[in-house]
Amino acid sequence: MKKSSDCTEILVGKAASIDGSTIVARNEDGYGPINPIKFVVHAAHDQTQASFTSVTTGVTVPLPKHAYRYTATPQADQSDGQYEEAGINELNVGMSATETTATNARVLGYDPLVNDGINEEAMLTLVLPYIKTAKEGVQRLGALLEKYGTGECNSIAFNDHNDVWLLETAGGHHWGAMRLPDDTYAIVPNQTVVQNMDLTDSDNFLGATDLVAFVNKYHLNPTPDTFNFREIFGTHGEDDAYYNTPRTWYGQKLFNPEIDQQPTDQAMPMVRKPSKQLAIEDVQTFLSSHYNGTPYDPFGTYASGSEADQRKYRPIAMDRNQCSSILQIRNDVPADRAAIQWVAMGFFAYAPYMPFFTNINDTPTDYQNAGATVNVDNVYWLNKTLSVLIEPHWHDYAEAVNAFRNGCQSYARGRVATTDTVASVDVPTALTKTNAETAGEISKRTHQLFDEIVKHGLNLSKTAWEKGQNL
Repeated sequence: MKKSSDCTEILVGKAASIDGSTIVARNEDGYGPINPIKFVVHAAHDQTQASFTSVTTGVTVPLPKHAYRYTATPQADQSDGQYEEAGINELNVGMSATETTATNARVLGYDPLVNDGINEEAMLTLVLPYIKTAKEGVQRLGALLEKYGTGECNSIAFNDHNDVWLLETAGGHHWGAMRLPDDTYAIVPNQTVVQNMDLTDSDNFLGATDLVAFVNKYHLNPTPDTFNFREIFGTHGEDDAYYNTPRTWYGQKLFNPEIDQQPTDQAMPMVRKPSKQLAIEDVQTFLSSHYNGTPYDPFGTYASGSEADQRKYRPIAMDRNQCSSILQIRNDVPADRAAIQWVAMGFFAYAPYMPFFTNINDTPTDYQNAGATVNVDNVYWLNKTLSVLIEPHWHDYAEAVNAFRNGCQSYARGRVATTDTVASVDVPTALTKTNAETAGEISKRTHQLFDEIVKHGLNLSKTAWEKGQNL
């Protein structure tokens, strides 16, 4: 089972965030509604004569001698690979891999995808344990792509305390990357988004060693006065207009409401300066959204849209949601507690985010024990079960669900603030304990919501019959 396919990503530079954090965030969606996920941490370790072999493509890649500690969100069933997806290492470098994209047919004619290269399944495992900065992440992954190739089209995001970088693959062996300007944010919706690049400016742009020569050799640039990565390598089809660009439209509508754009506009820029600085809650609102307040909301919550309108565009929160990670690297606290991975599992319109400090030794049991069988003592399955109960009766439950999520977020914020001020000789042990306590409370509240929803739902049956009715 391939773990993720059509995801949604948002990147926020440190000057565009309300507290000076860098943020890389992504909803990990699957081909279907079920793919149990775990949240784990791998200890740092030395390894000699080590290599990684992909069970998906068979490629074997030698590994460095030392691996840093890192968090990850692998799939529970690893018969076709780990798909570790999102995490932060012990040097406070975050990586999200991947956002599925597409390369146009013209480019693929000259650099086709390969069957024995490095795909999404392996990318985080091969890169995150071995990098010291976000830029190093781009350089390491880029070198691996050039050497081994890839069989998929993807974008991959990195962040550290200073920088946010986005790498996009192009064909089997080519790639380009840009550093997000500090005062901007970007939405990435399963579409190549990087635009004008200046590959002489290596502080802000990087690419495959032969990227320009490749483009020139095969006459791939339709706008030769610029080097527009999206125009050269990306797609602009009808499927993009209805599947991808509406998500960018909605994100930019949230954060730049003064701008007039249409959902199918394929000329929307990758980066914008938000009309106000963005908080973690703003990022969560976007990742949990379903065109709320527009005619395109499939729940028809606050705006009257026809059934056709409500099914017109692919929403962000949907049944195929699996795990959402917001990778936050903060600059206003000591480095030993600066990195937080906010994790939500299930259907993100309903699920709360748990703030995991990542300088830790272990993760809570109910974030690790996902299996193939439904088990409400596991966070993934608990939230998936809630979505089965809530979705058919959303308007009956919306008030309770929103109060629950807001309460969890306020609690999480308070826990983070308290933890920031606590001194400890053994910080990883203290943060592991704090995470367990915080996760325990959020899981307790989720079970309480489950209890409330089940009991309420028993009164919604179409077969309900009052005593004495129709006598």
